[in-house]
Formats: sequence, C-alpha cells, structure tokens
Amino acid sequence: MNAPPENEVCSICHGHFNAPCQSNCSHWFCGNCIMLVWRHGSTLRPCKCPLCRRPISLLVPSEETVRSRNDATVSEVLHDVETYNRVFGGQSSGLIQRMQDLPFLLRRLSREMMDPRRTLPLVIRARVYIALILSAIYIISPIDIIPEGVLGVIGLLDDLLIALICFLHVAALYRSVLYFRHGGS
Repeated sequence: MNAPPENEVCSICHGHFNAPCQSNCSHWFCGNCIMLVWRHGSTLRPCKCPLCRRPISLLVPSEETVRSRNDATVSEVLHDVETYNRVFGGQSSGLIQRMQDLPFLLRRLSREMMDPRRTLPLVIRARVYIALILSAIYIISPIDIIPEGVLGVIGLLDDLLIALICFLHVAALYRSVLYFRHGGS
C-alpha cells in the first residue's frame, strides 16, 4: 500500500502525517512540512532529505492524499508538490543518484504491478516485461560477452551489468510515470 507506516510520525513536525508524501529516498513527510523545508532553503535547488541528506528530486503523495484533493488544504499541498516535481522531477540525475533511487522505484513498481486496482499504462507495463524477459534470457543463456567457463567469477560481471542496466531502465520508465502523475505536464 502507498501510505506511511501506521505507528510513525513526520520527522519534521513530529506529529501524525498530514497529506503524507514519500520522497525518492523512501522517507515519508507531511506534504506541507517538506514544502516548508524547501522554501526555507534555496528554492532554486531541490531540498535535501532531513533524515539522510540526499537531494529530493521527486515527491509522491500517498493515495489517501490524492483522494482528498477536494479538501482546500490538501489541494494546496498537492499543488505545491506538483510544482516542486515539475521543477526538479524532470531533471536528469547522475548514475549515483539513479542507483540510490533504485530501491524506492523498484519497490513501488512491483507493488503497483501486483495490485489489480492500480493500472500502469499498457505500453509501460509491456516495456517492463520485455526488459525483464530479455535480460533474464541473456543471464540464463550460455552465450556471454565474458564467458564464465573461461574466466570463472569474473565472467559473471557481464550478467550483473546486464541486470543493473535492466533495473535502471525499468526504474527510469516508472520514474517517468510518477513524474507525469504528480507534476509533469
């Protein structure tokens, strides 16, 4: 489920979550609290997570927050989050940032693909399946760029590299979906 843990509180205000949003580093905050952190610093750069200090390049509101869009305060928070995502969510990030975002994006993607109530666009779902199937075929096949039979453990490096590239590709696809859902044009 796309919601903060029940017995946790916002690490900024230390209260119960109000319009909770999850950052790309997997931490949950009140939508208004994280927007205040951003406005307190430079609004020209993404804010850093108050817990792990990683730049927050994407904020994803909880499903309950999105359903409560008719409430005036929640609507204002969602507007601010969408503005934040529009400004910082579409920027290309480096390889290190993409690898750090992998657990967050892959965990959310797997939950969304398994939940029959959620719908990913068919094209995205097909691209995810094709990428996973092709990388699995390469990893399982005996034909390798660096053969394991000749080089032993070093021969596994190409399989690991293919798996990493596949996961990065799938995560980038899902990130684009989240970006367009929560801030993109």
